[in-house]
Parts: sequence; structure tokens; C-alpha cells
Amino acid sequence: MSRPTTPFEPSGYYHVWTHANGTENIFREDENYSFFLSKYSFHLSPVVKTFAYCLMPNHIHLLIQVRENPALSASKAFSNLLNSYCQSYNKKYHRKGSLFMSNLKRKKIDTDSYFTRCITYIHQNPAHHGFVKDFTKWKHSSWKTIFSEKQTHLEREKVLEWFGGREATISNHKLSIDLEIDPLGEN
Repeated sequence: MSRPTTPFEPSGYYHVWTHANGTENIFREDENYSFFLSKYSFHLSPVVKTFAYCLMPNHIHLLIQVRENPALSASKAFSNLLNSYCQSYNKKYHRKGSLFMSNLKRKKIDTDSYFTRCITYIHQNPAHHGFVKDFTKWKHSSWKTIFSEKQTHLEREKVLEWFGGREATISNHKLSIDLEIDPLGEN
């Protein structure tokens, strides 16, 4: 029996994550990551605001806010994204079947402390799972984008403001490494 899914509500903030089926990877090479982000921008930017993301070989984490009056439901937009990416991936790598586990997981962010910890958790996740020693070196997260001047759909200014500026954002992320707090409660 599948567990009930938290519904996406307009203006709600959510920690969203999904994992590859079995031991397979969602991303095999650098171009997969950039292709996924282009699909994400196409399918989700009209529907959600993105505050943080991290794409790892076998799973992804996002912190989003559903827009007030999206033209499409967030659930449908995510479904379109994952299906579109899976079809392209399957074609490229000559495979069949689902790439992602069923039921995109999400948890509503209902406190300021959870919002703060979720952003740092998402950025630190590649180090937590051993993909890199230093999370700031991971190329496929919003960490570097927060400090970039390039145009982005990421809510960069709001994240920096939330933490109190550039230096405070860096300090908060480095200090919270030792906390070992998993906002999913699965640590």
C-alpha cells in the first residue's frame, strides 16, 4: 500500500526529492545534469520558485515554493519533467522503463528553522553521501549559482537575504556541517 502524498498548495514551500530506481543512476555524465536543468526550467519555472537544488548521480533534492496561481499543478509539472527526462535518457542510453522511483517525495516546510536547515542540507548532501569531501566543490547544486552573477531562475537574492548576505550564507553552511541534522528525519 502506498503512503499518502503531501499535496502541493499554492504559495507553499516544499522540500522535494526523488531517487533512481534500484542501483541505477539518473545522471551518467555532465551533459545529463545540464539537460535535466534545462528541462526543469522549461517545465517547472512557470509553476514554482526554486530556492535550492542538488542533483547527484542517483537522487535529487529541491527546495521550492509553488507559485500563487500556476497555470498547471505542481504535481503535473513534476510528472511532465520526470517523464520527459526519462524518455530522453532512455533513448540516449538504449534502455526501457522507469528511471525514477514512483511517488515524488515532498515535505511541507512550515518553520523558519526547517527552511534554513533544508537549504544547507541540500547543498551539503553530496558530501553527506560521499560524492565529494567538500560540498562547495560539487558542480551540480545551487551553491555556486547563489554567488554567481549569471542570469538564473534560482531565487538567489532571497536566499542571500534569508541568511543575511554572502558571508553569513557561507558561515551558516560551514557551521551547520557539524550539526548532522537531517531535515527528513532519516539520518
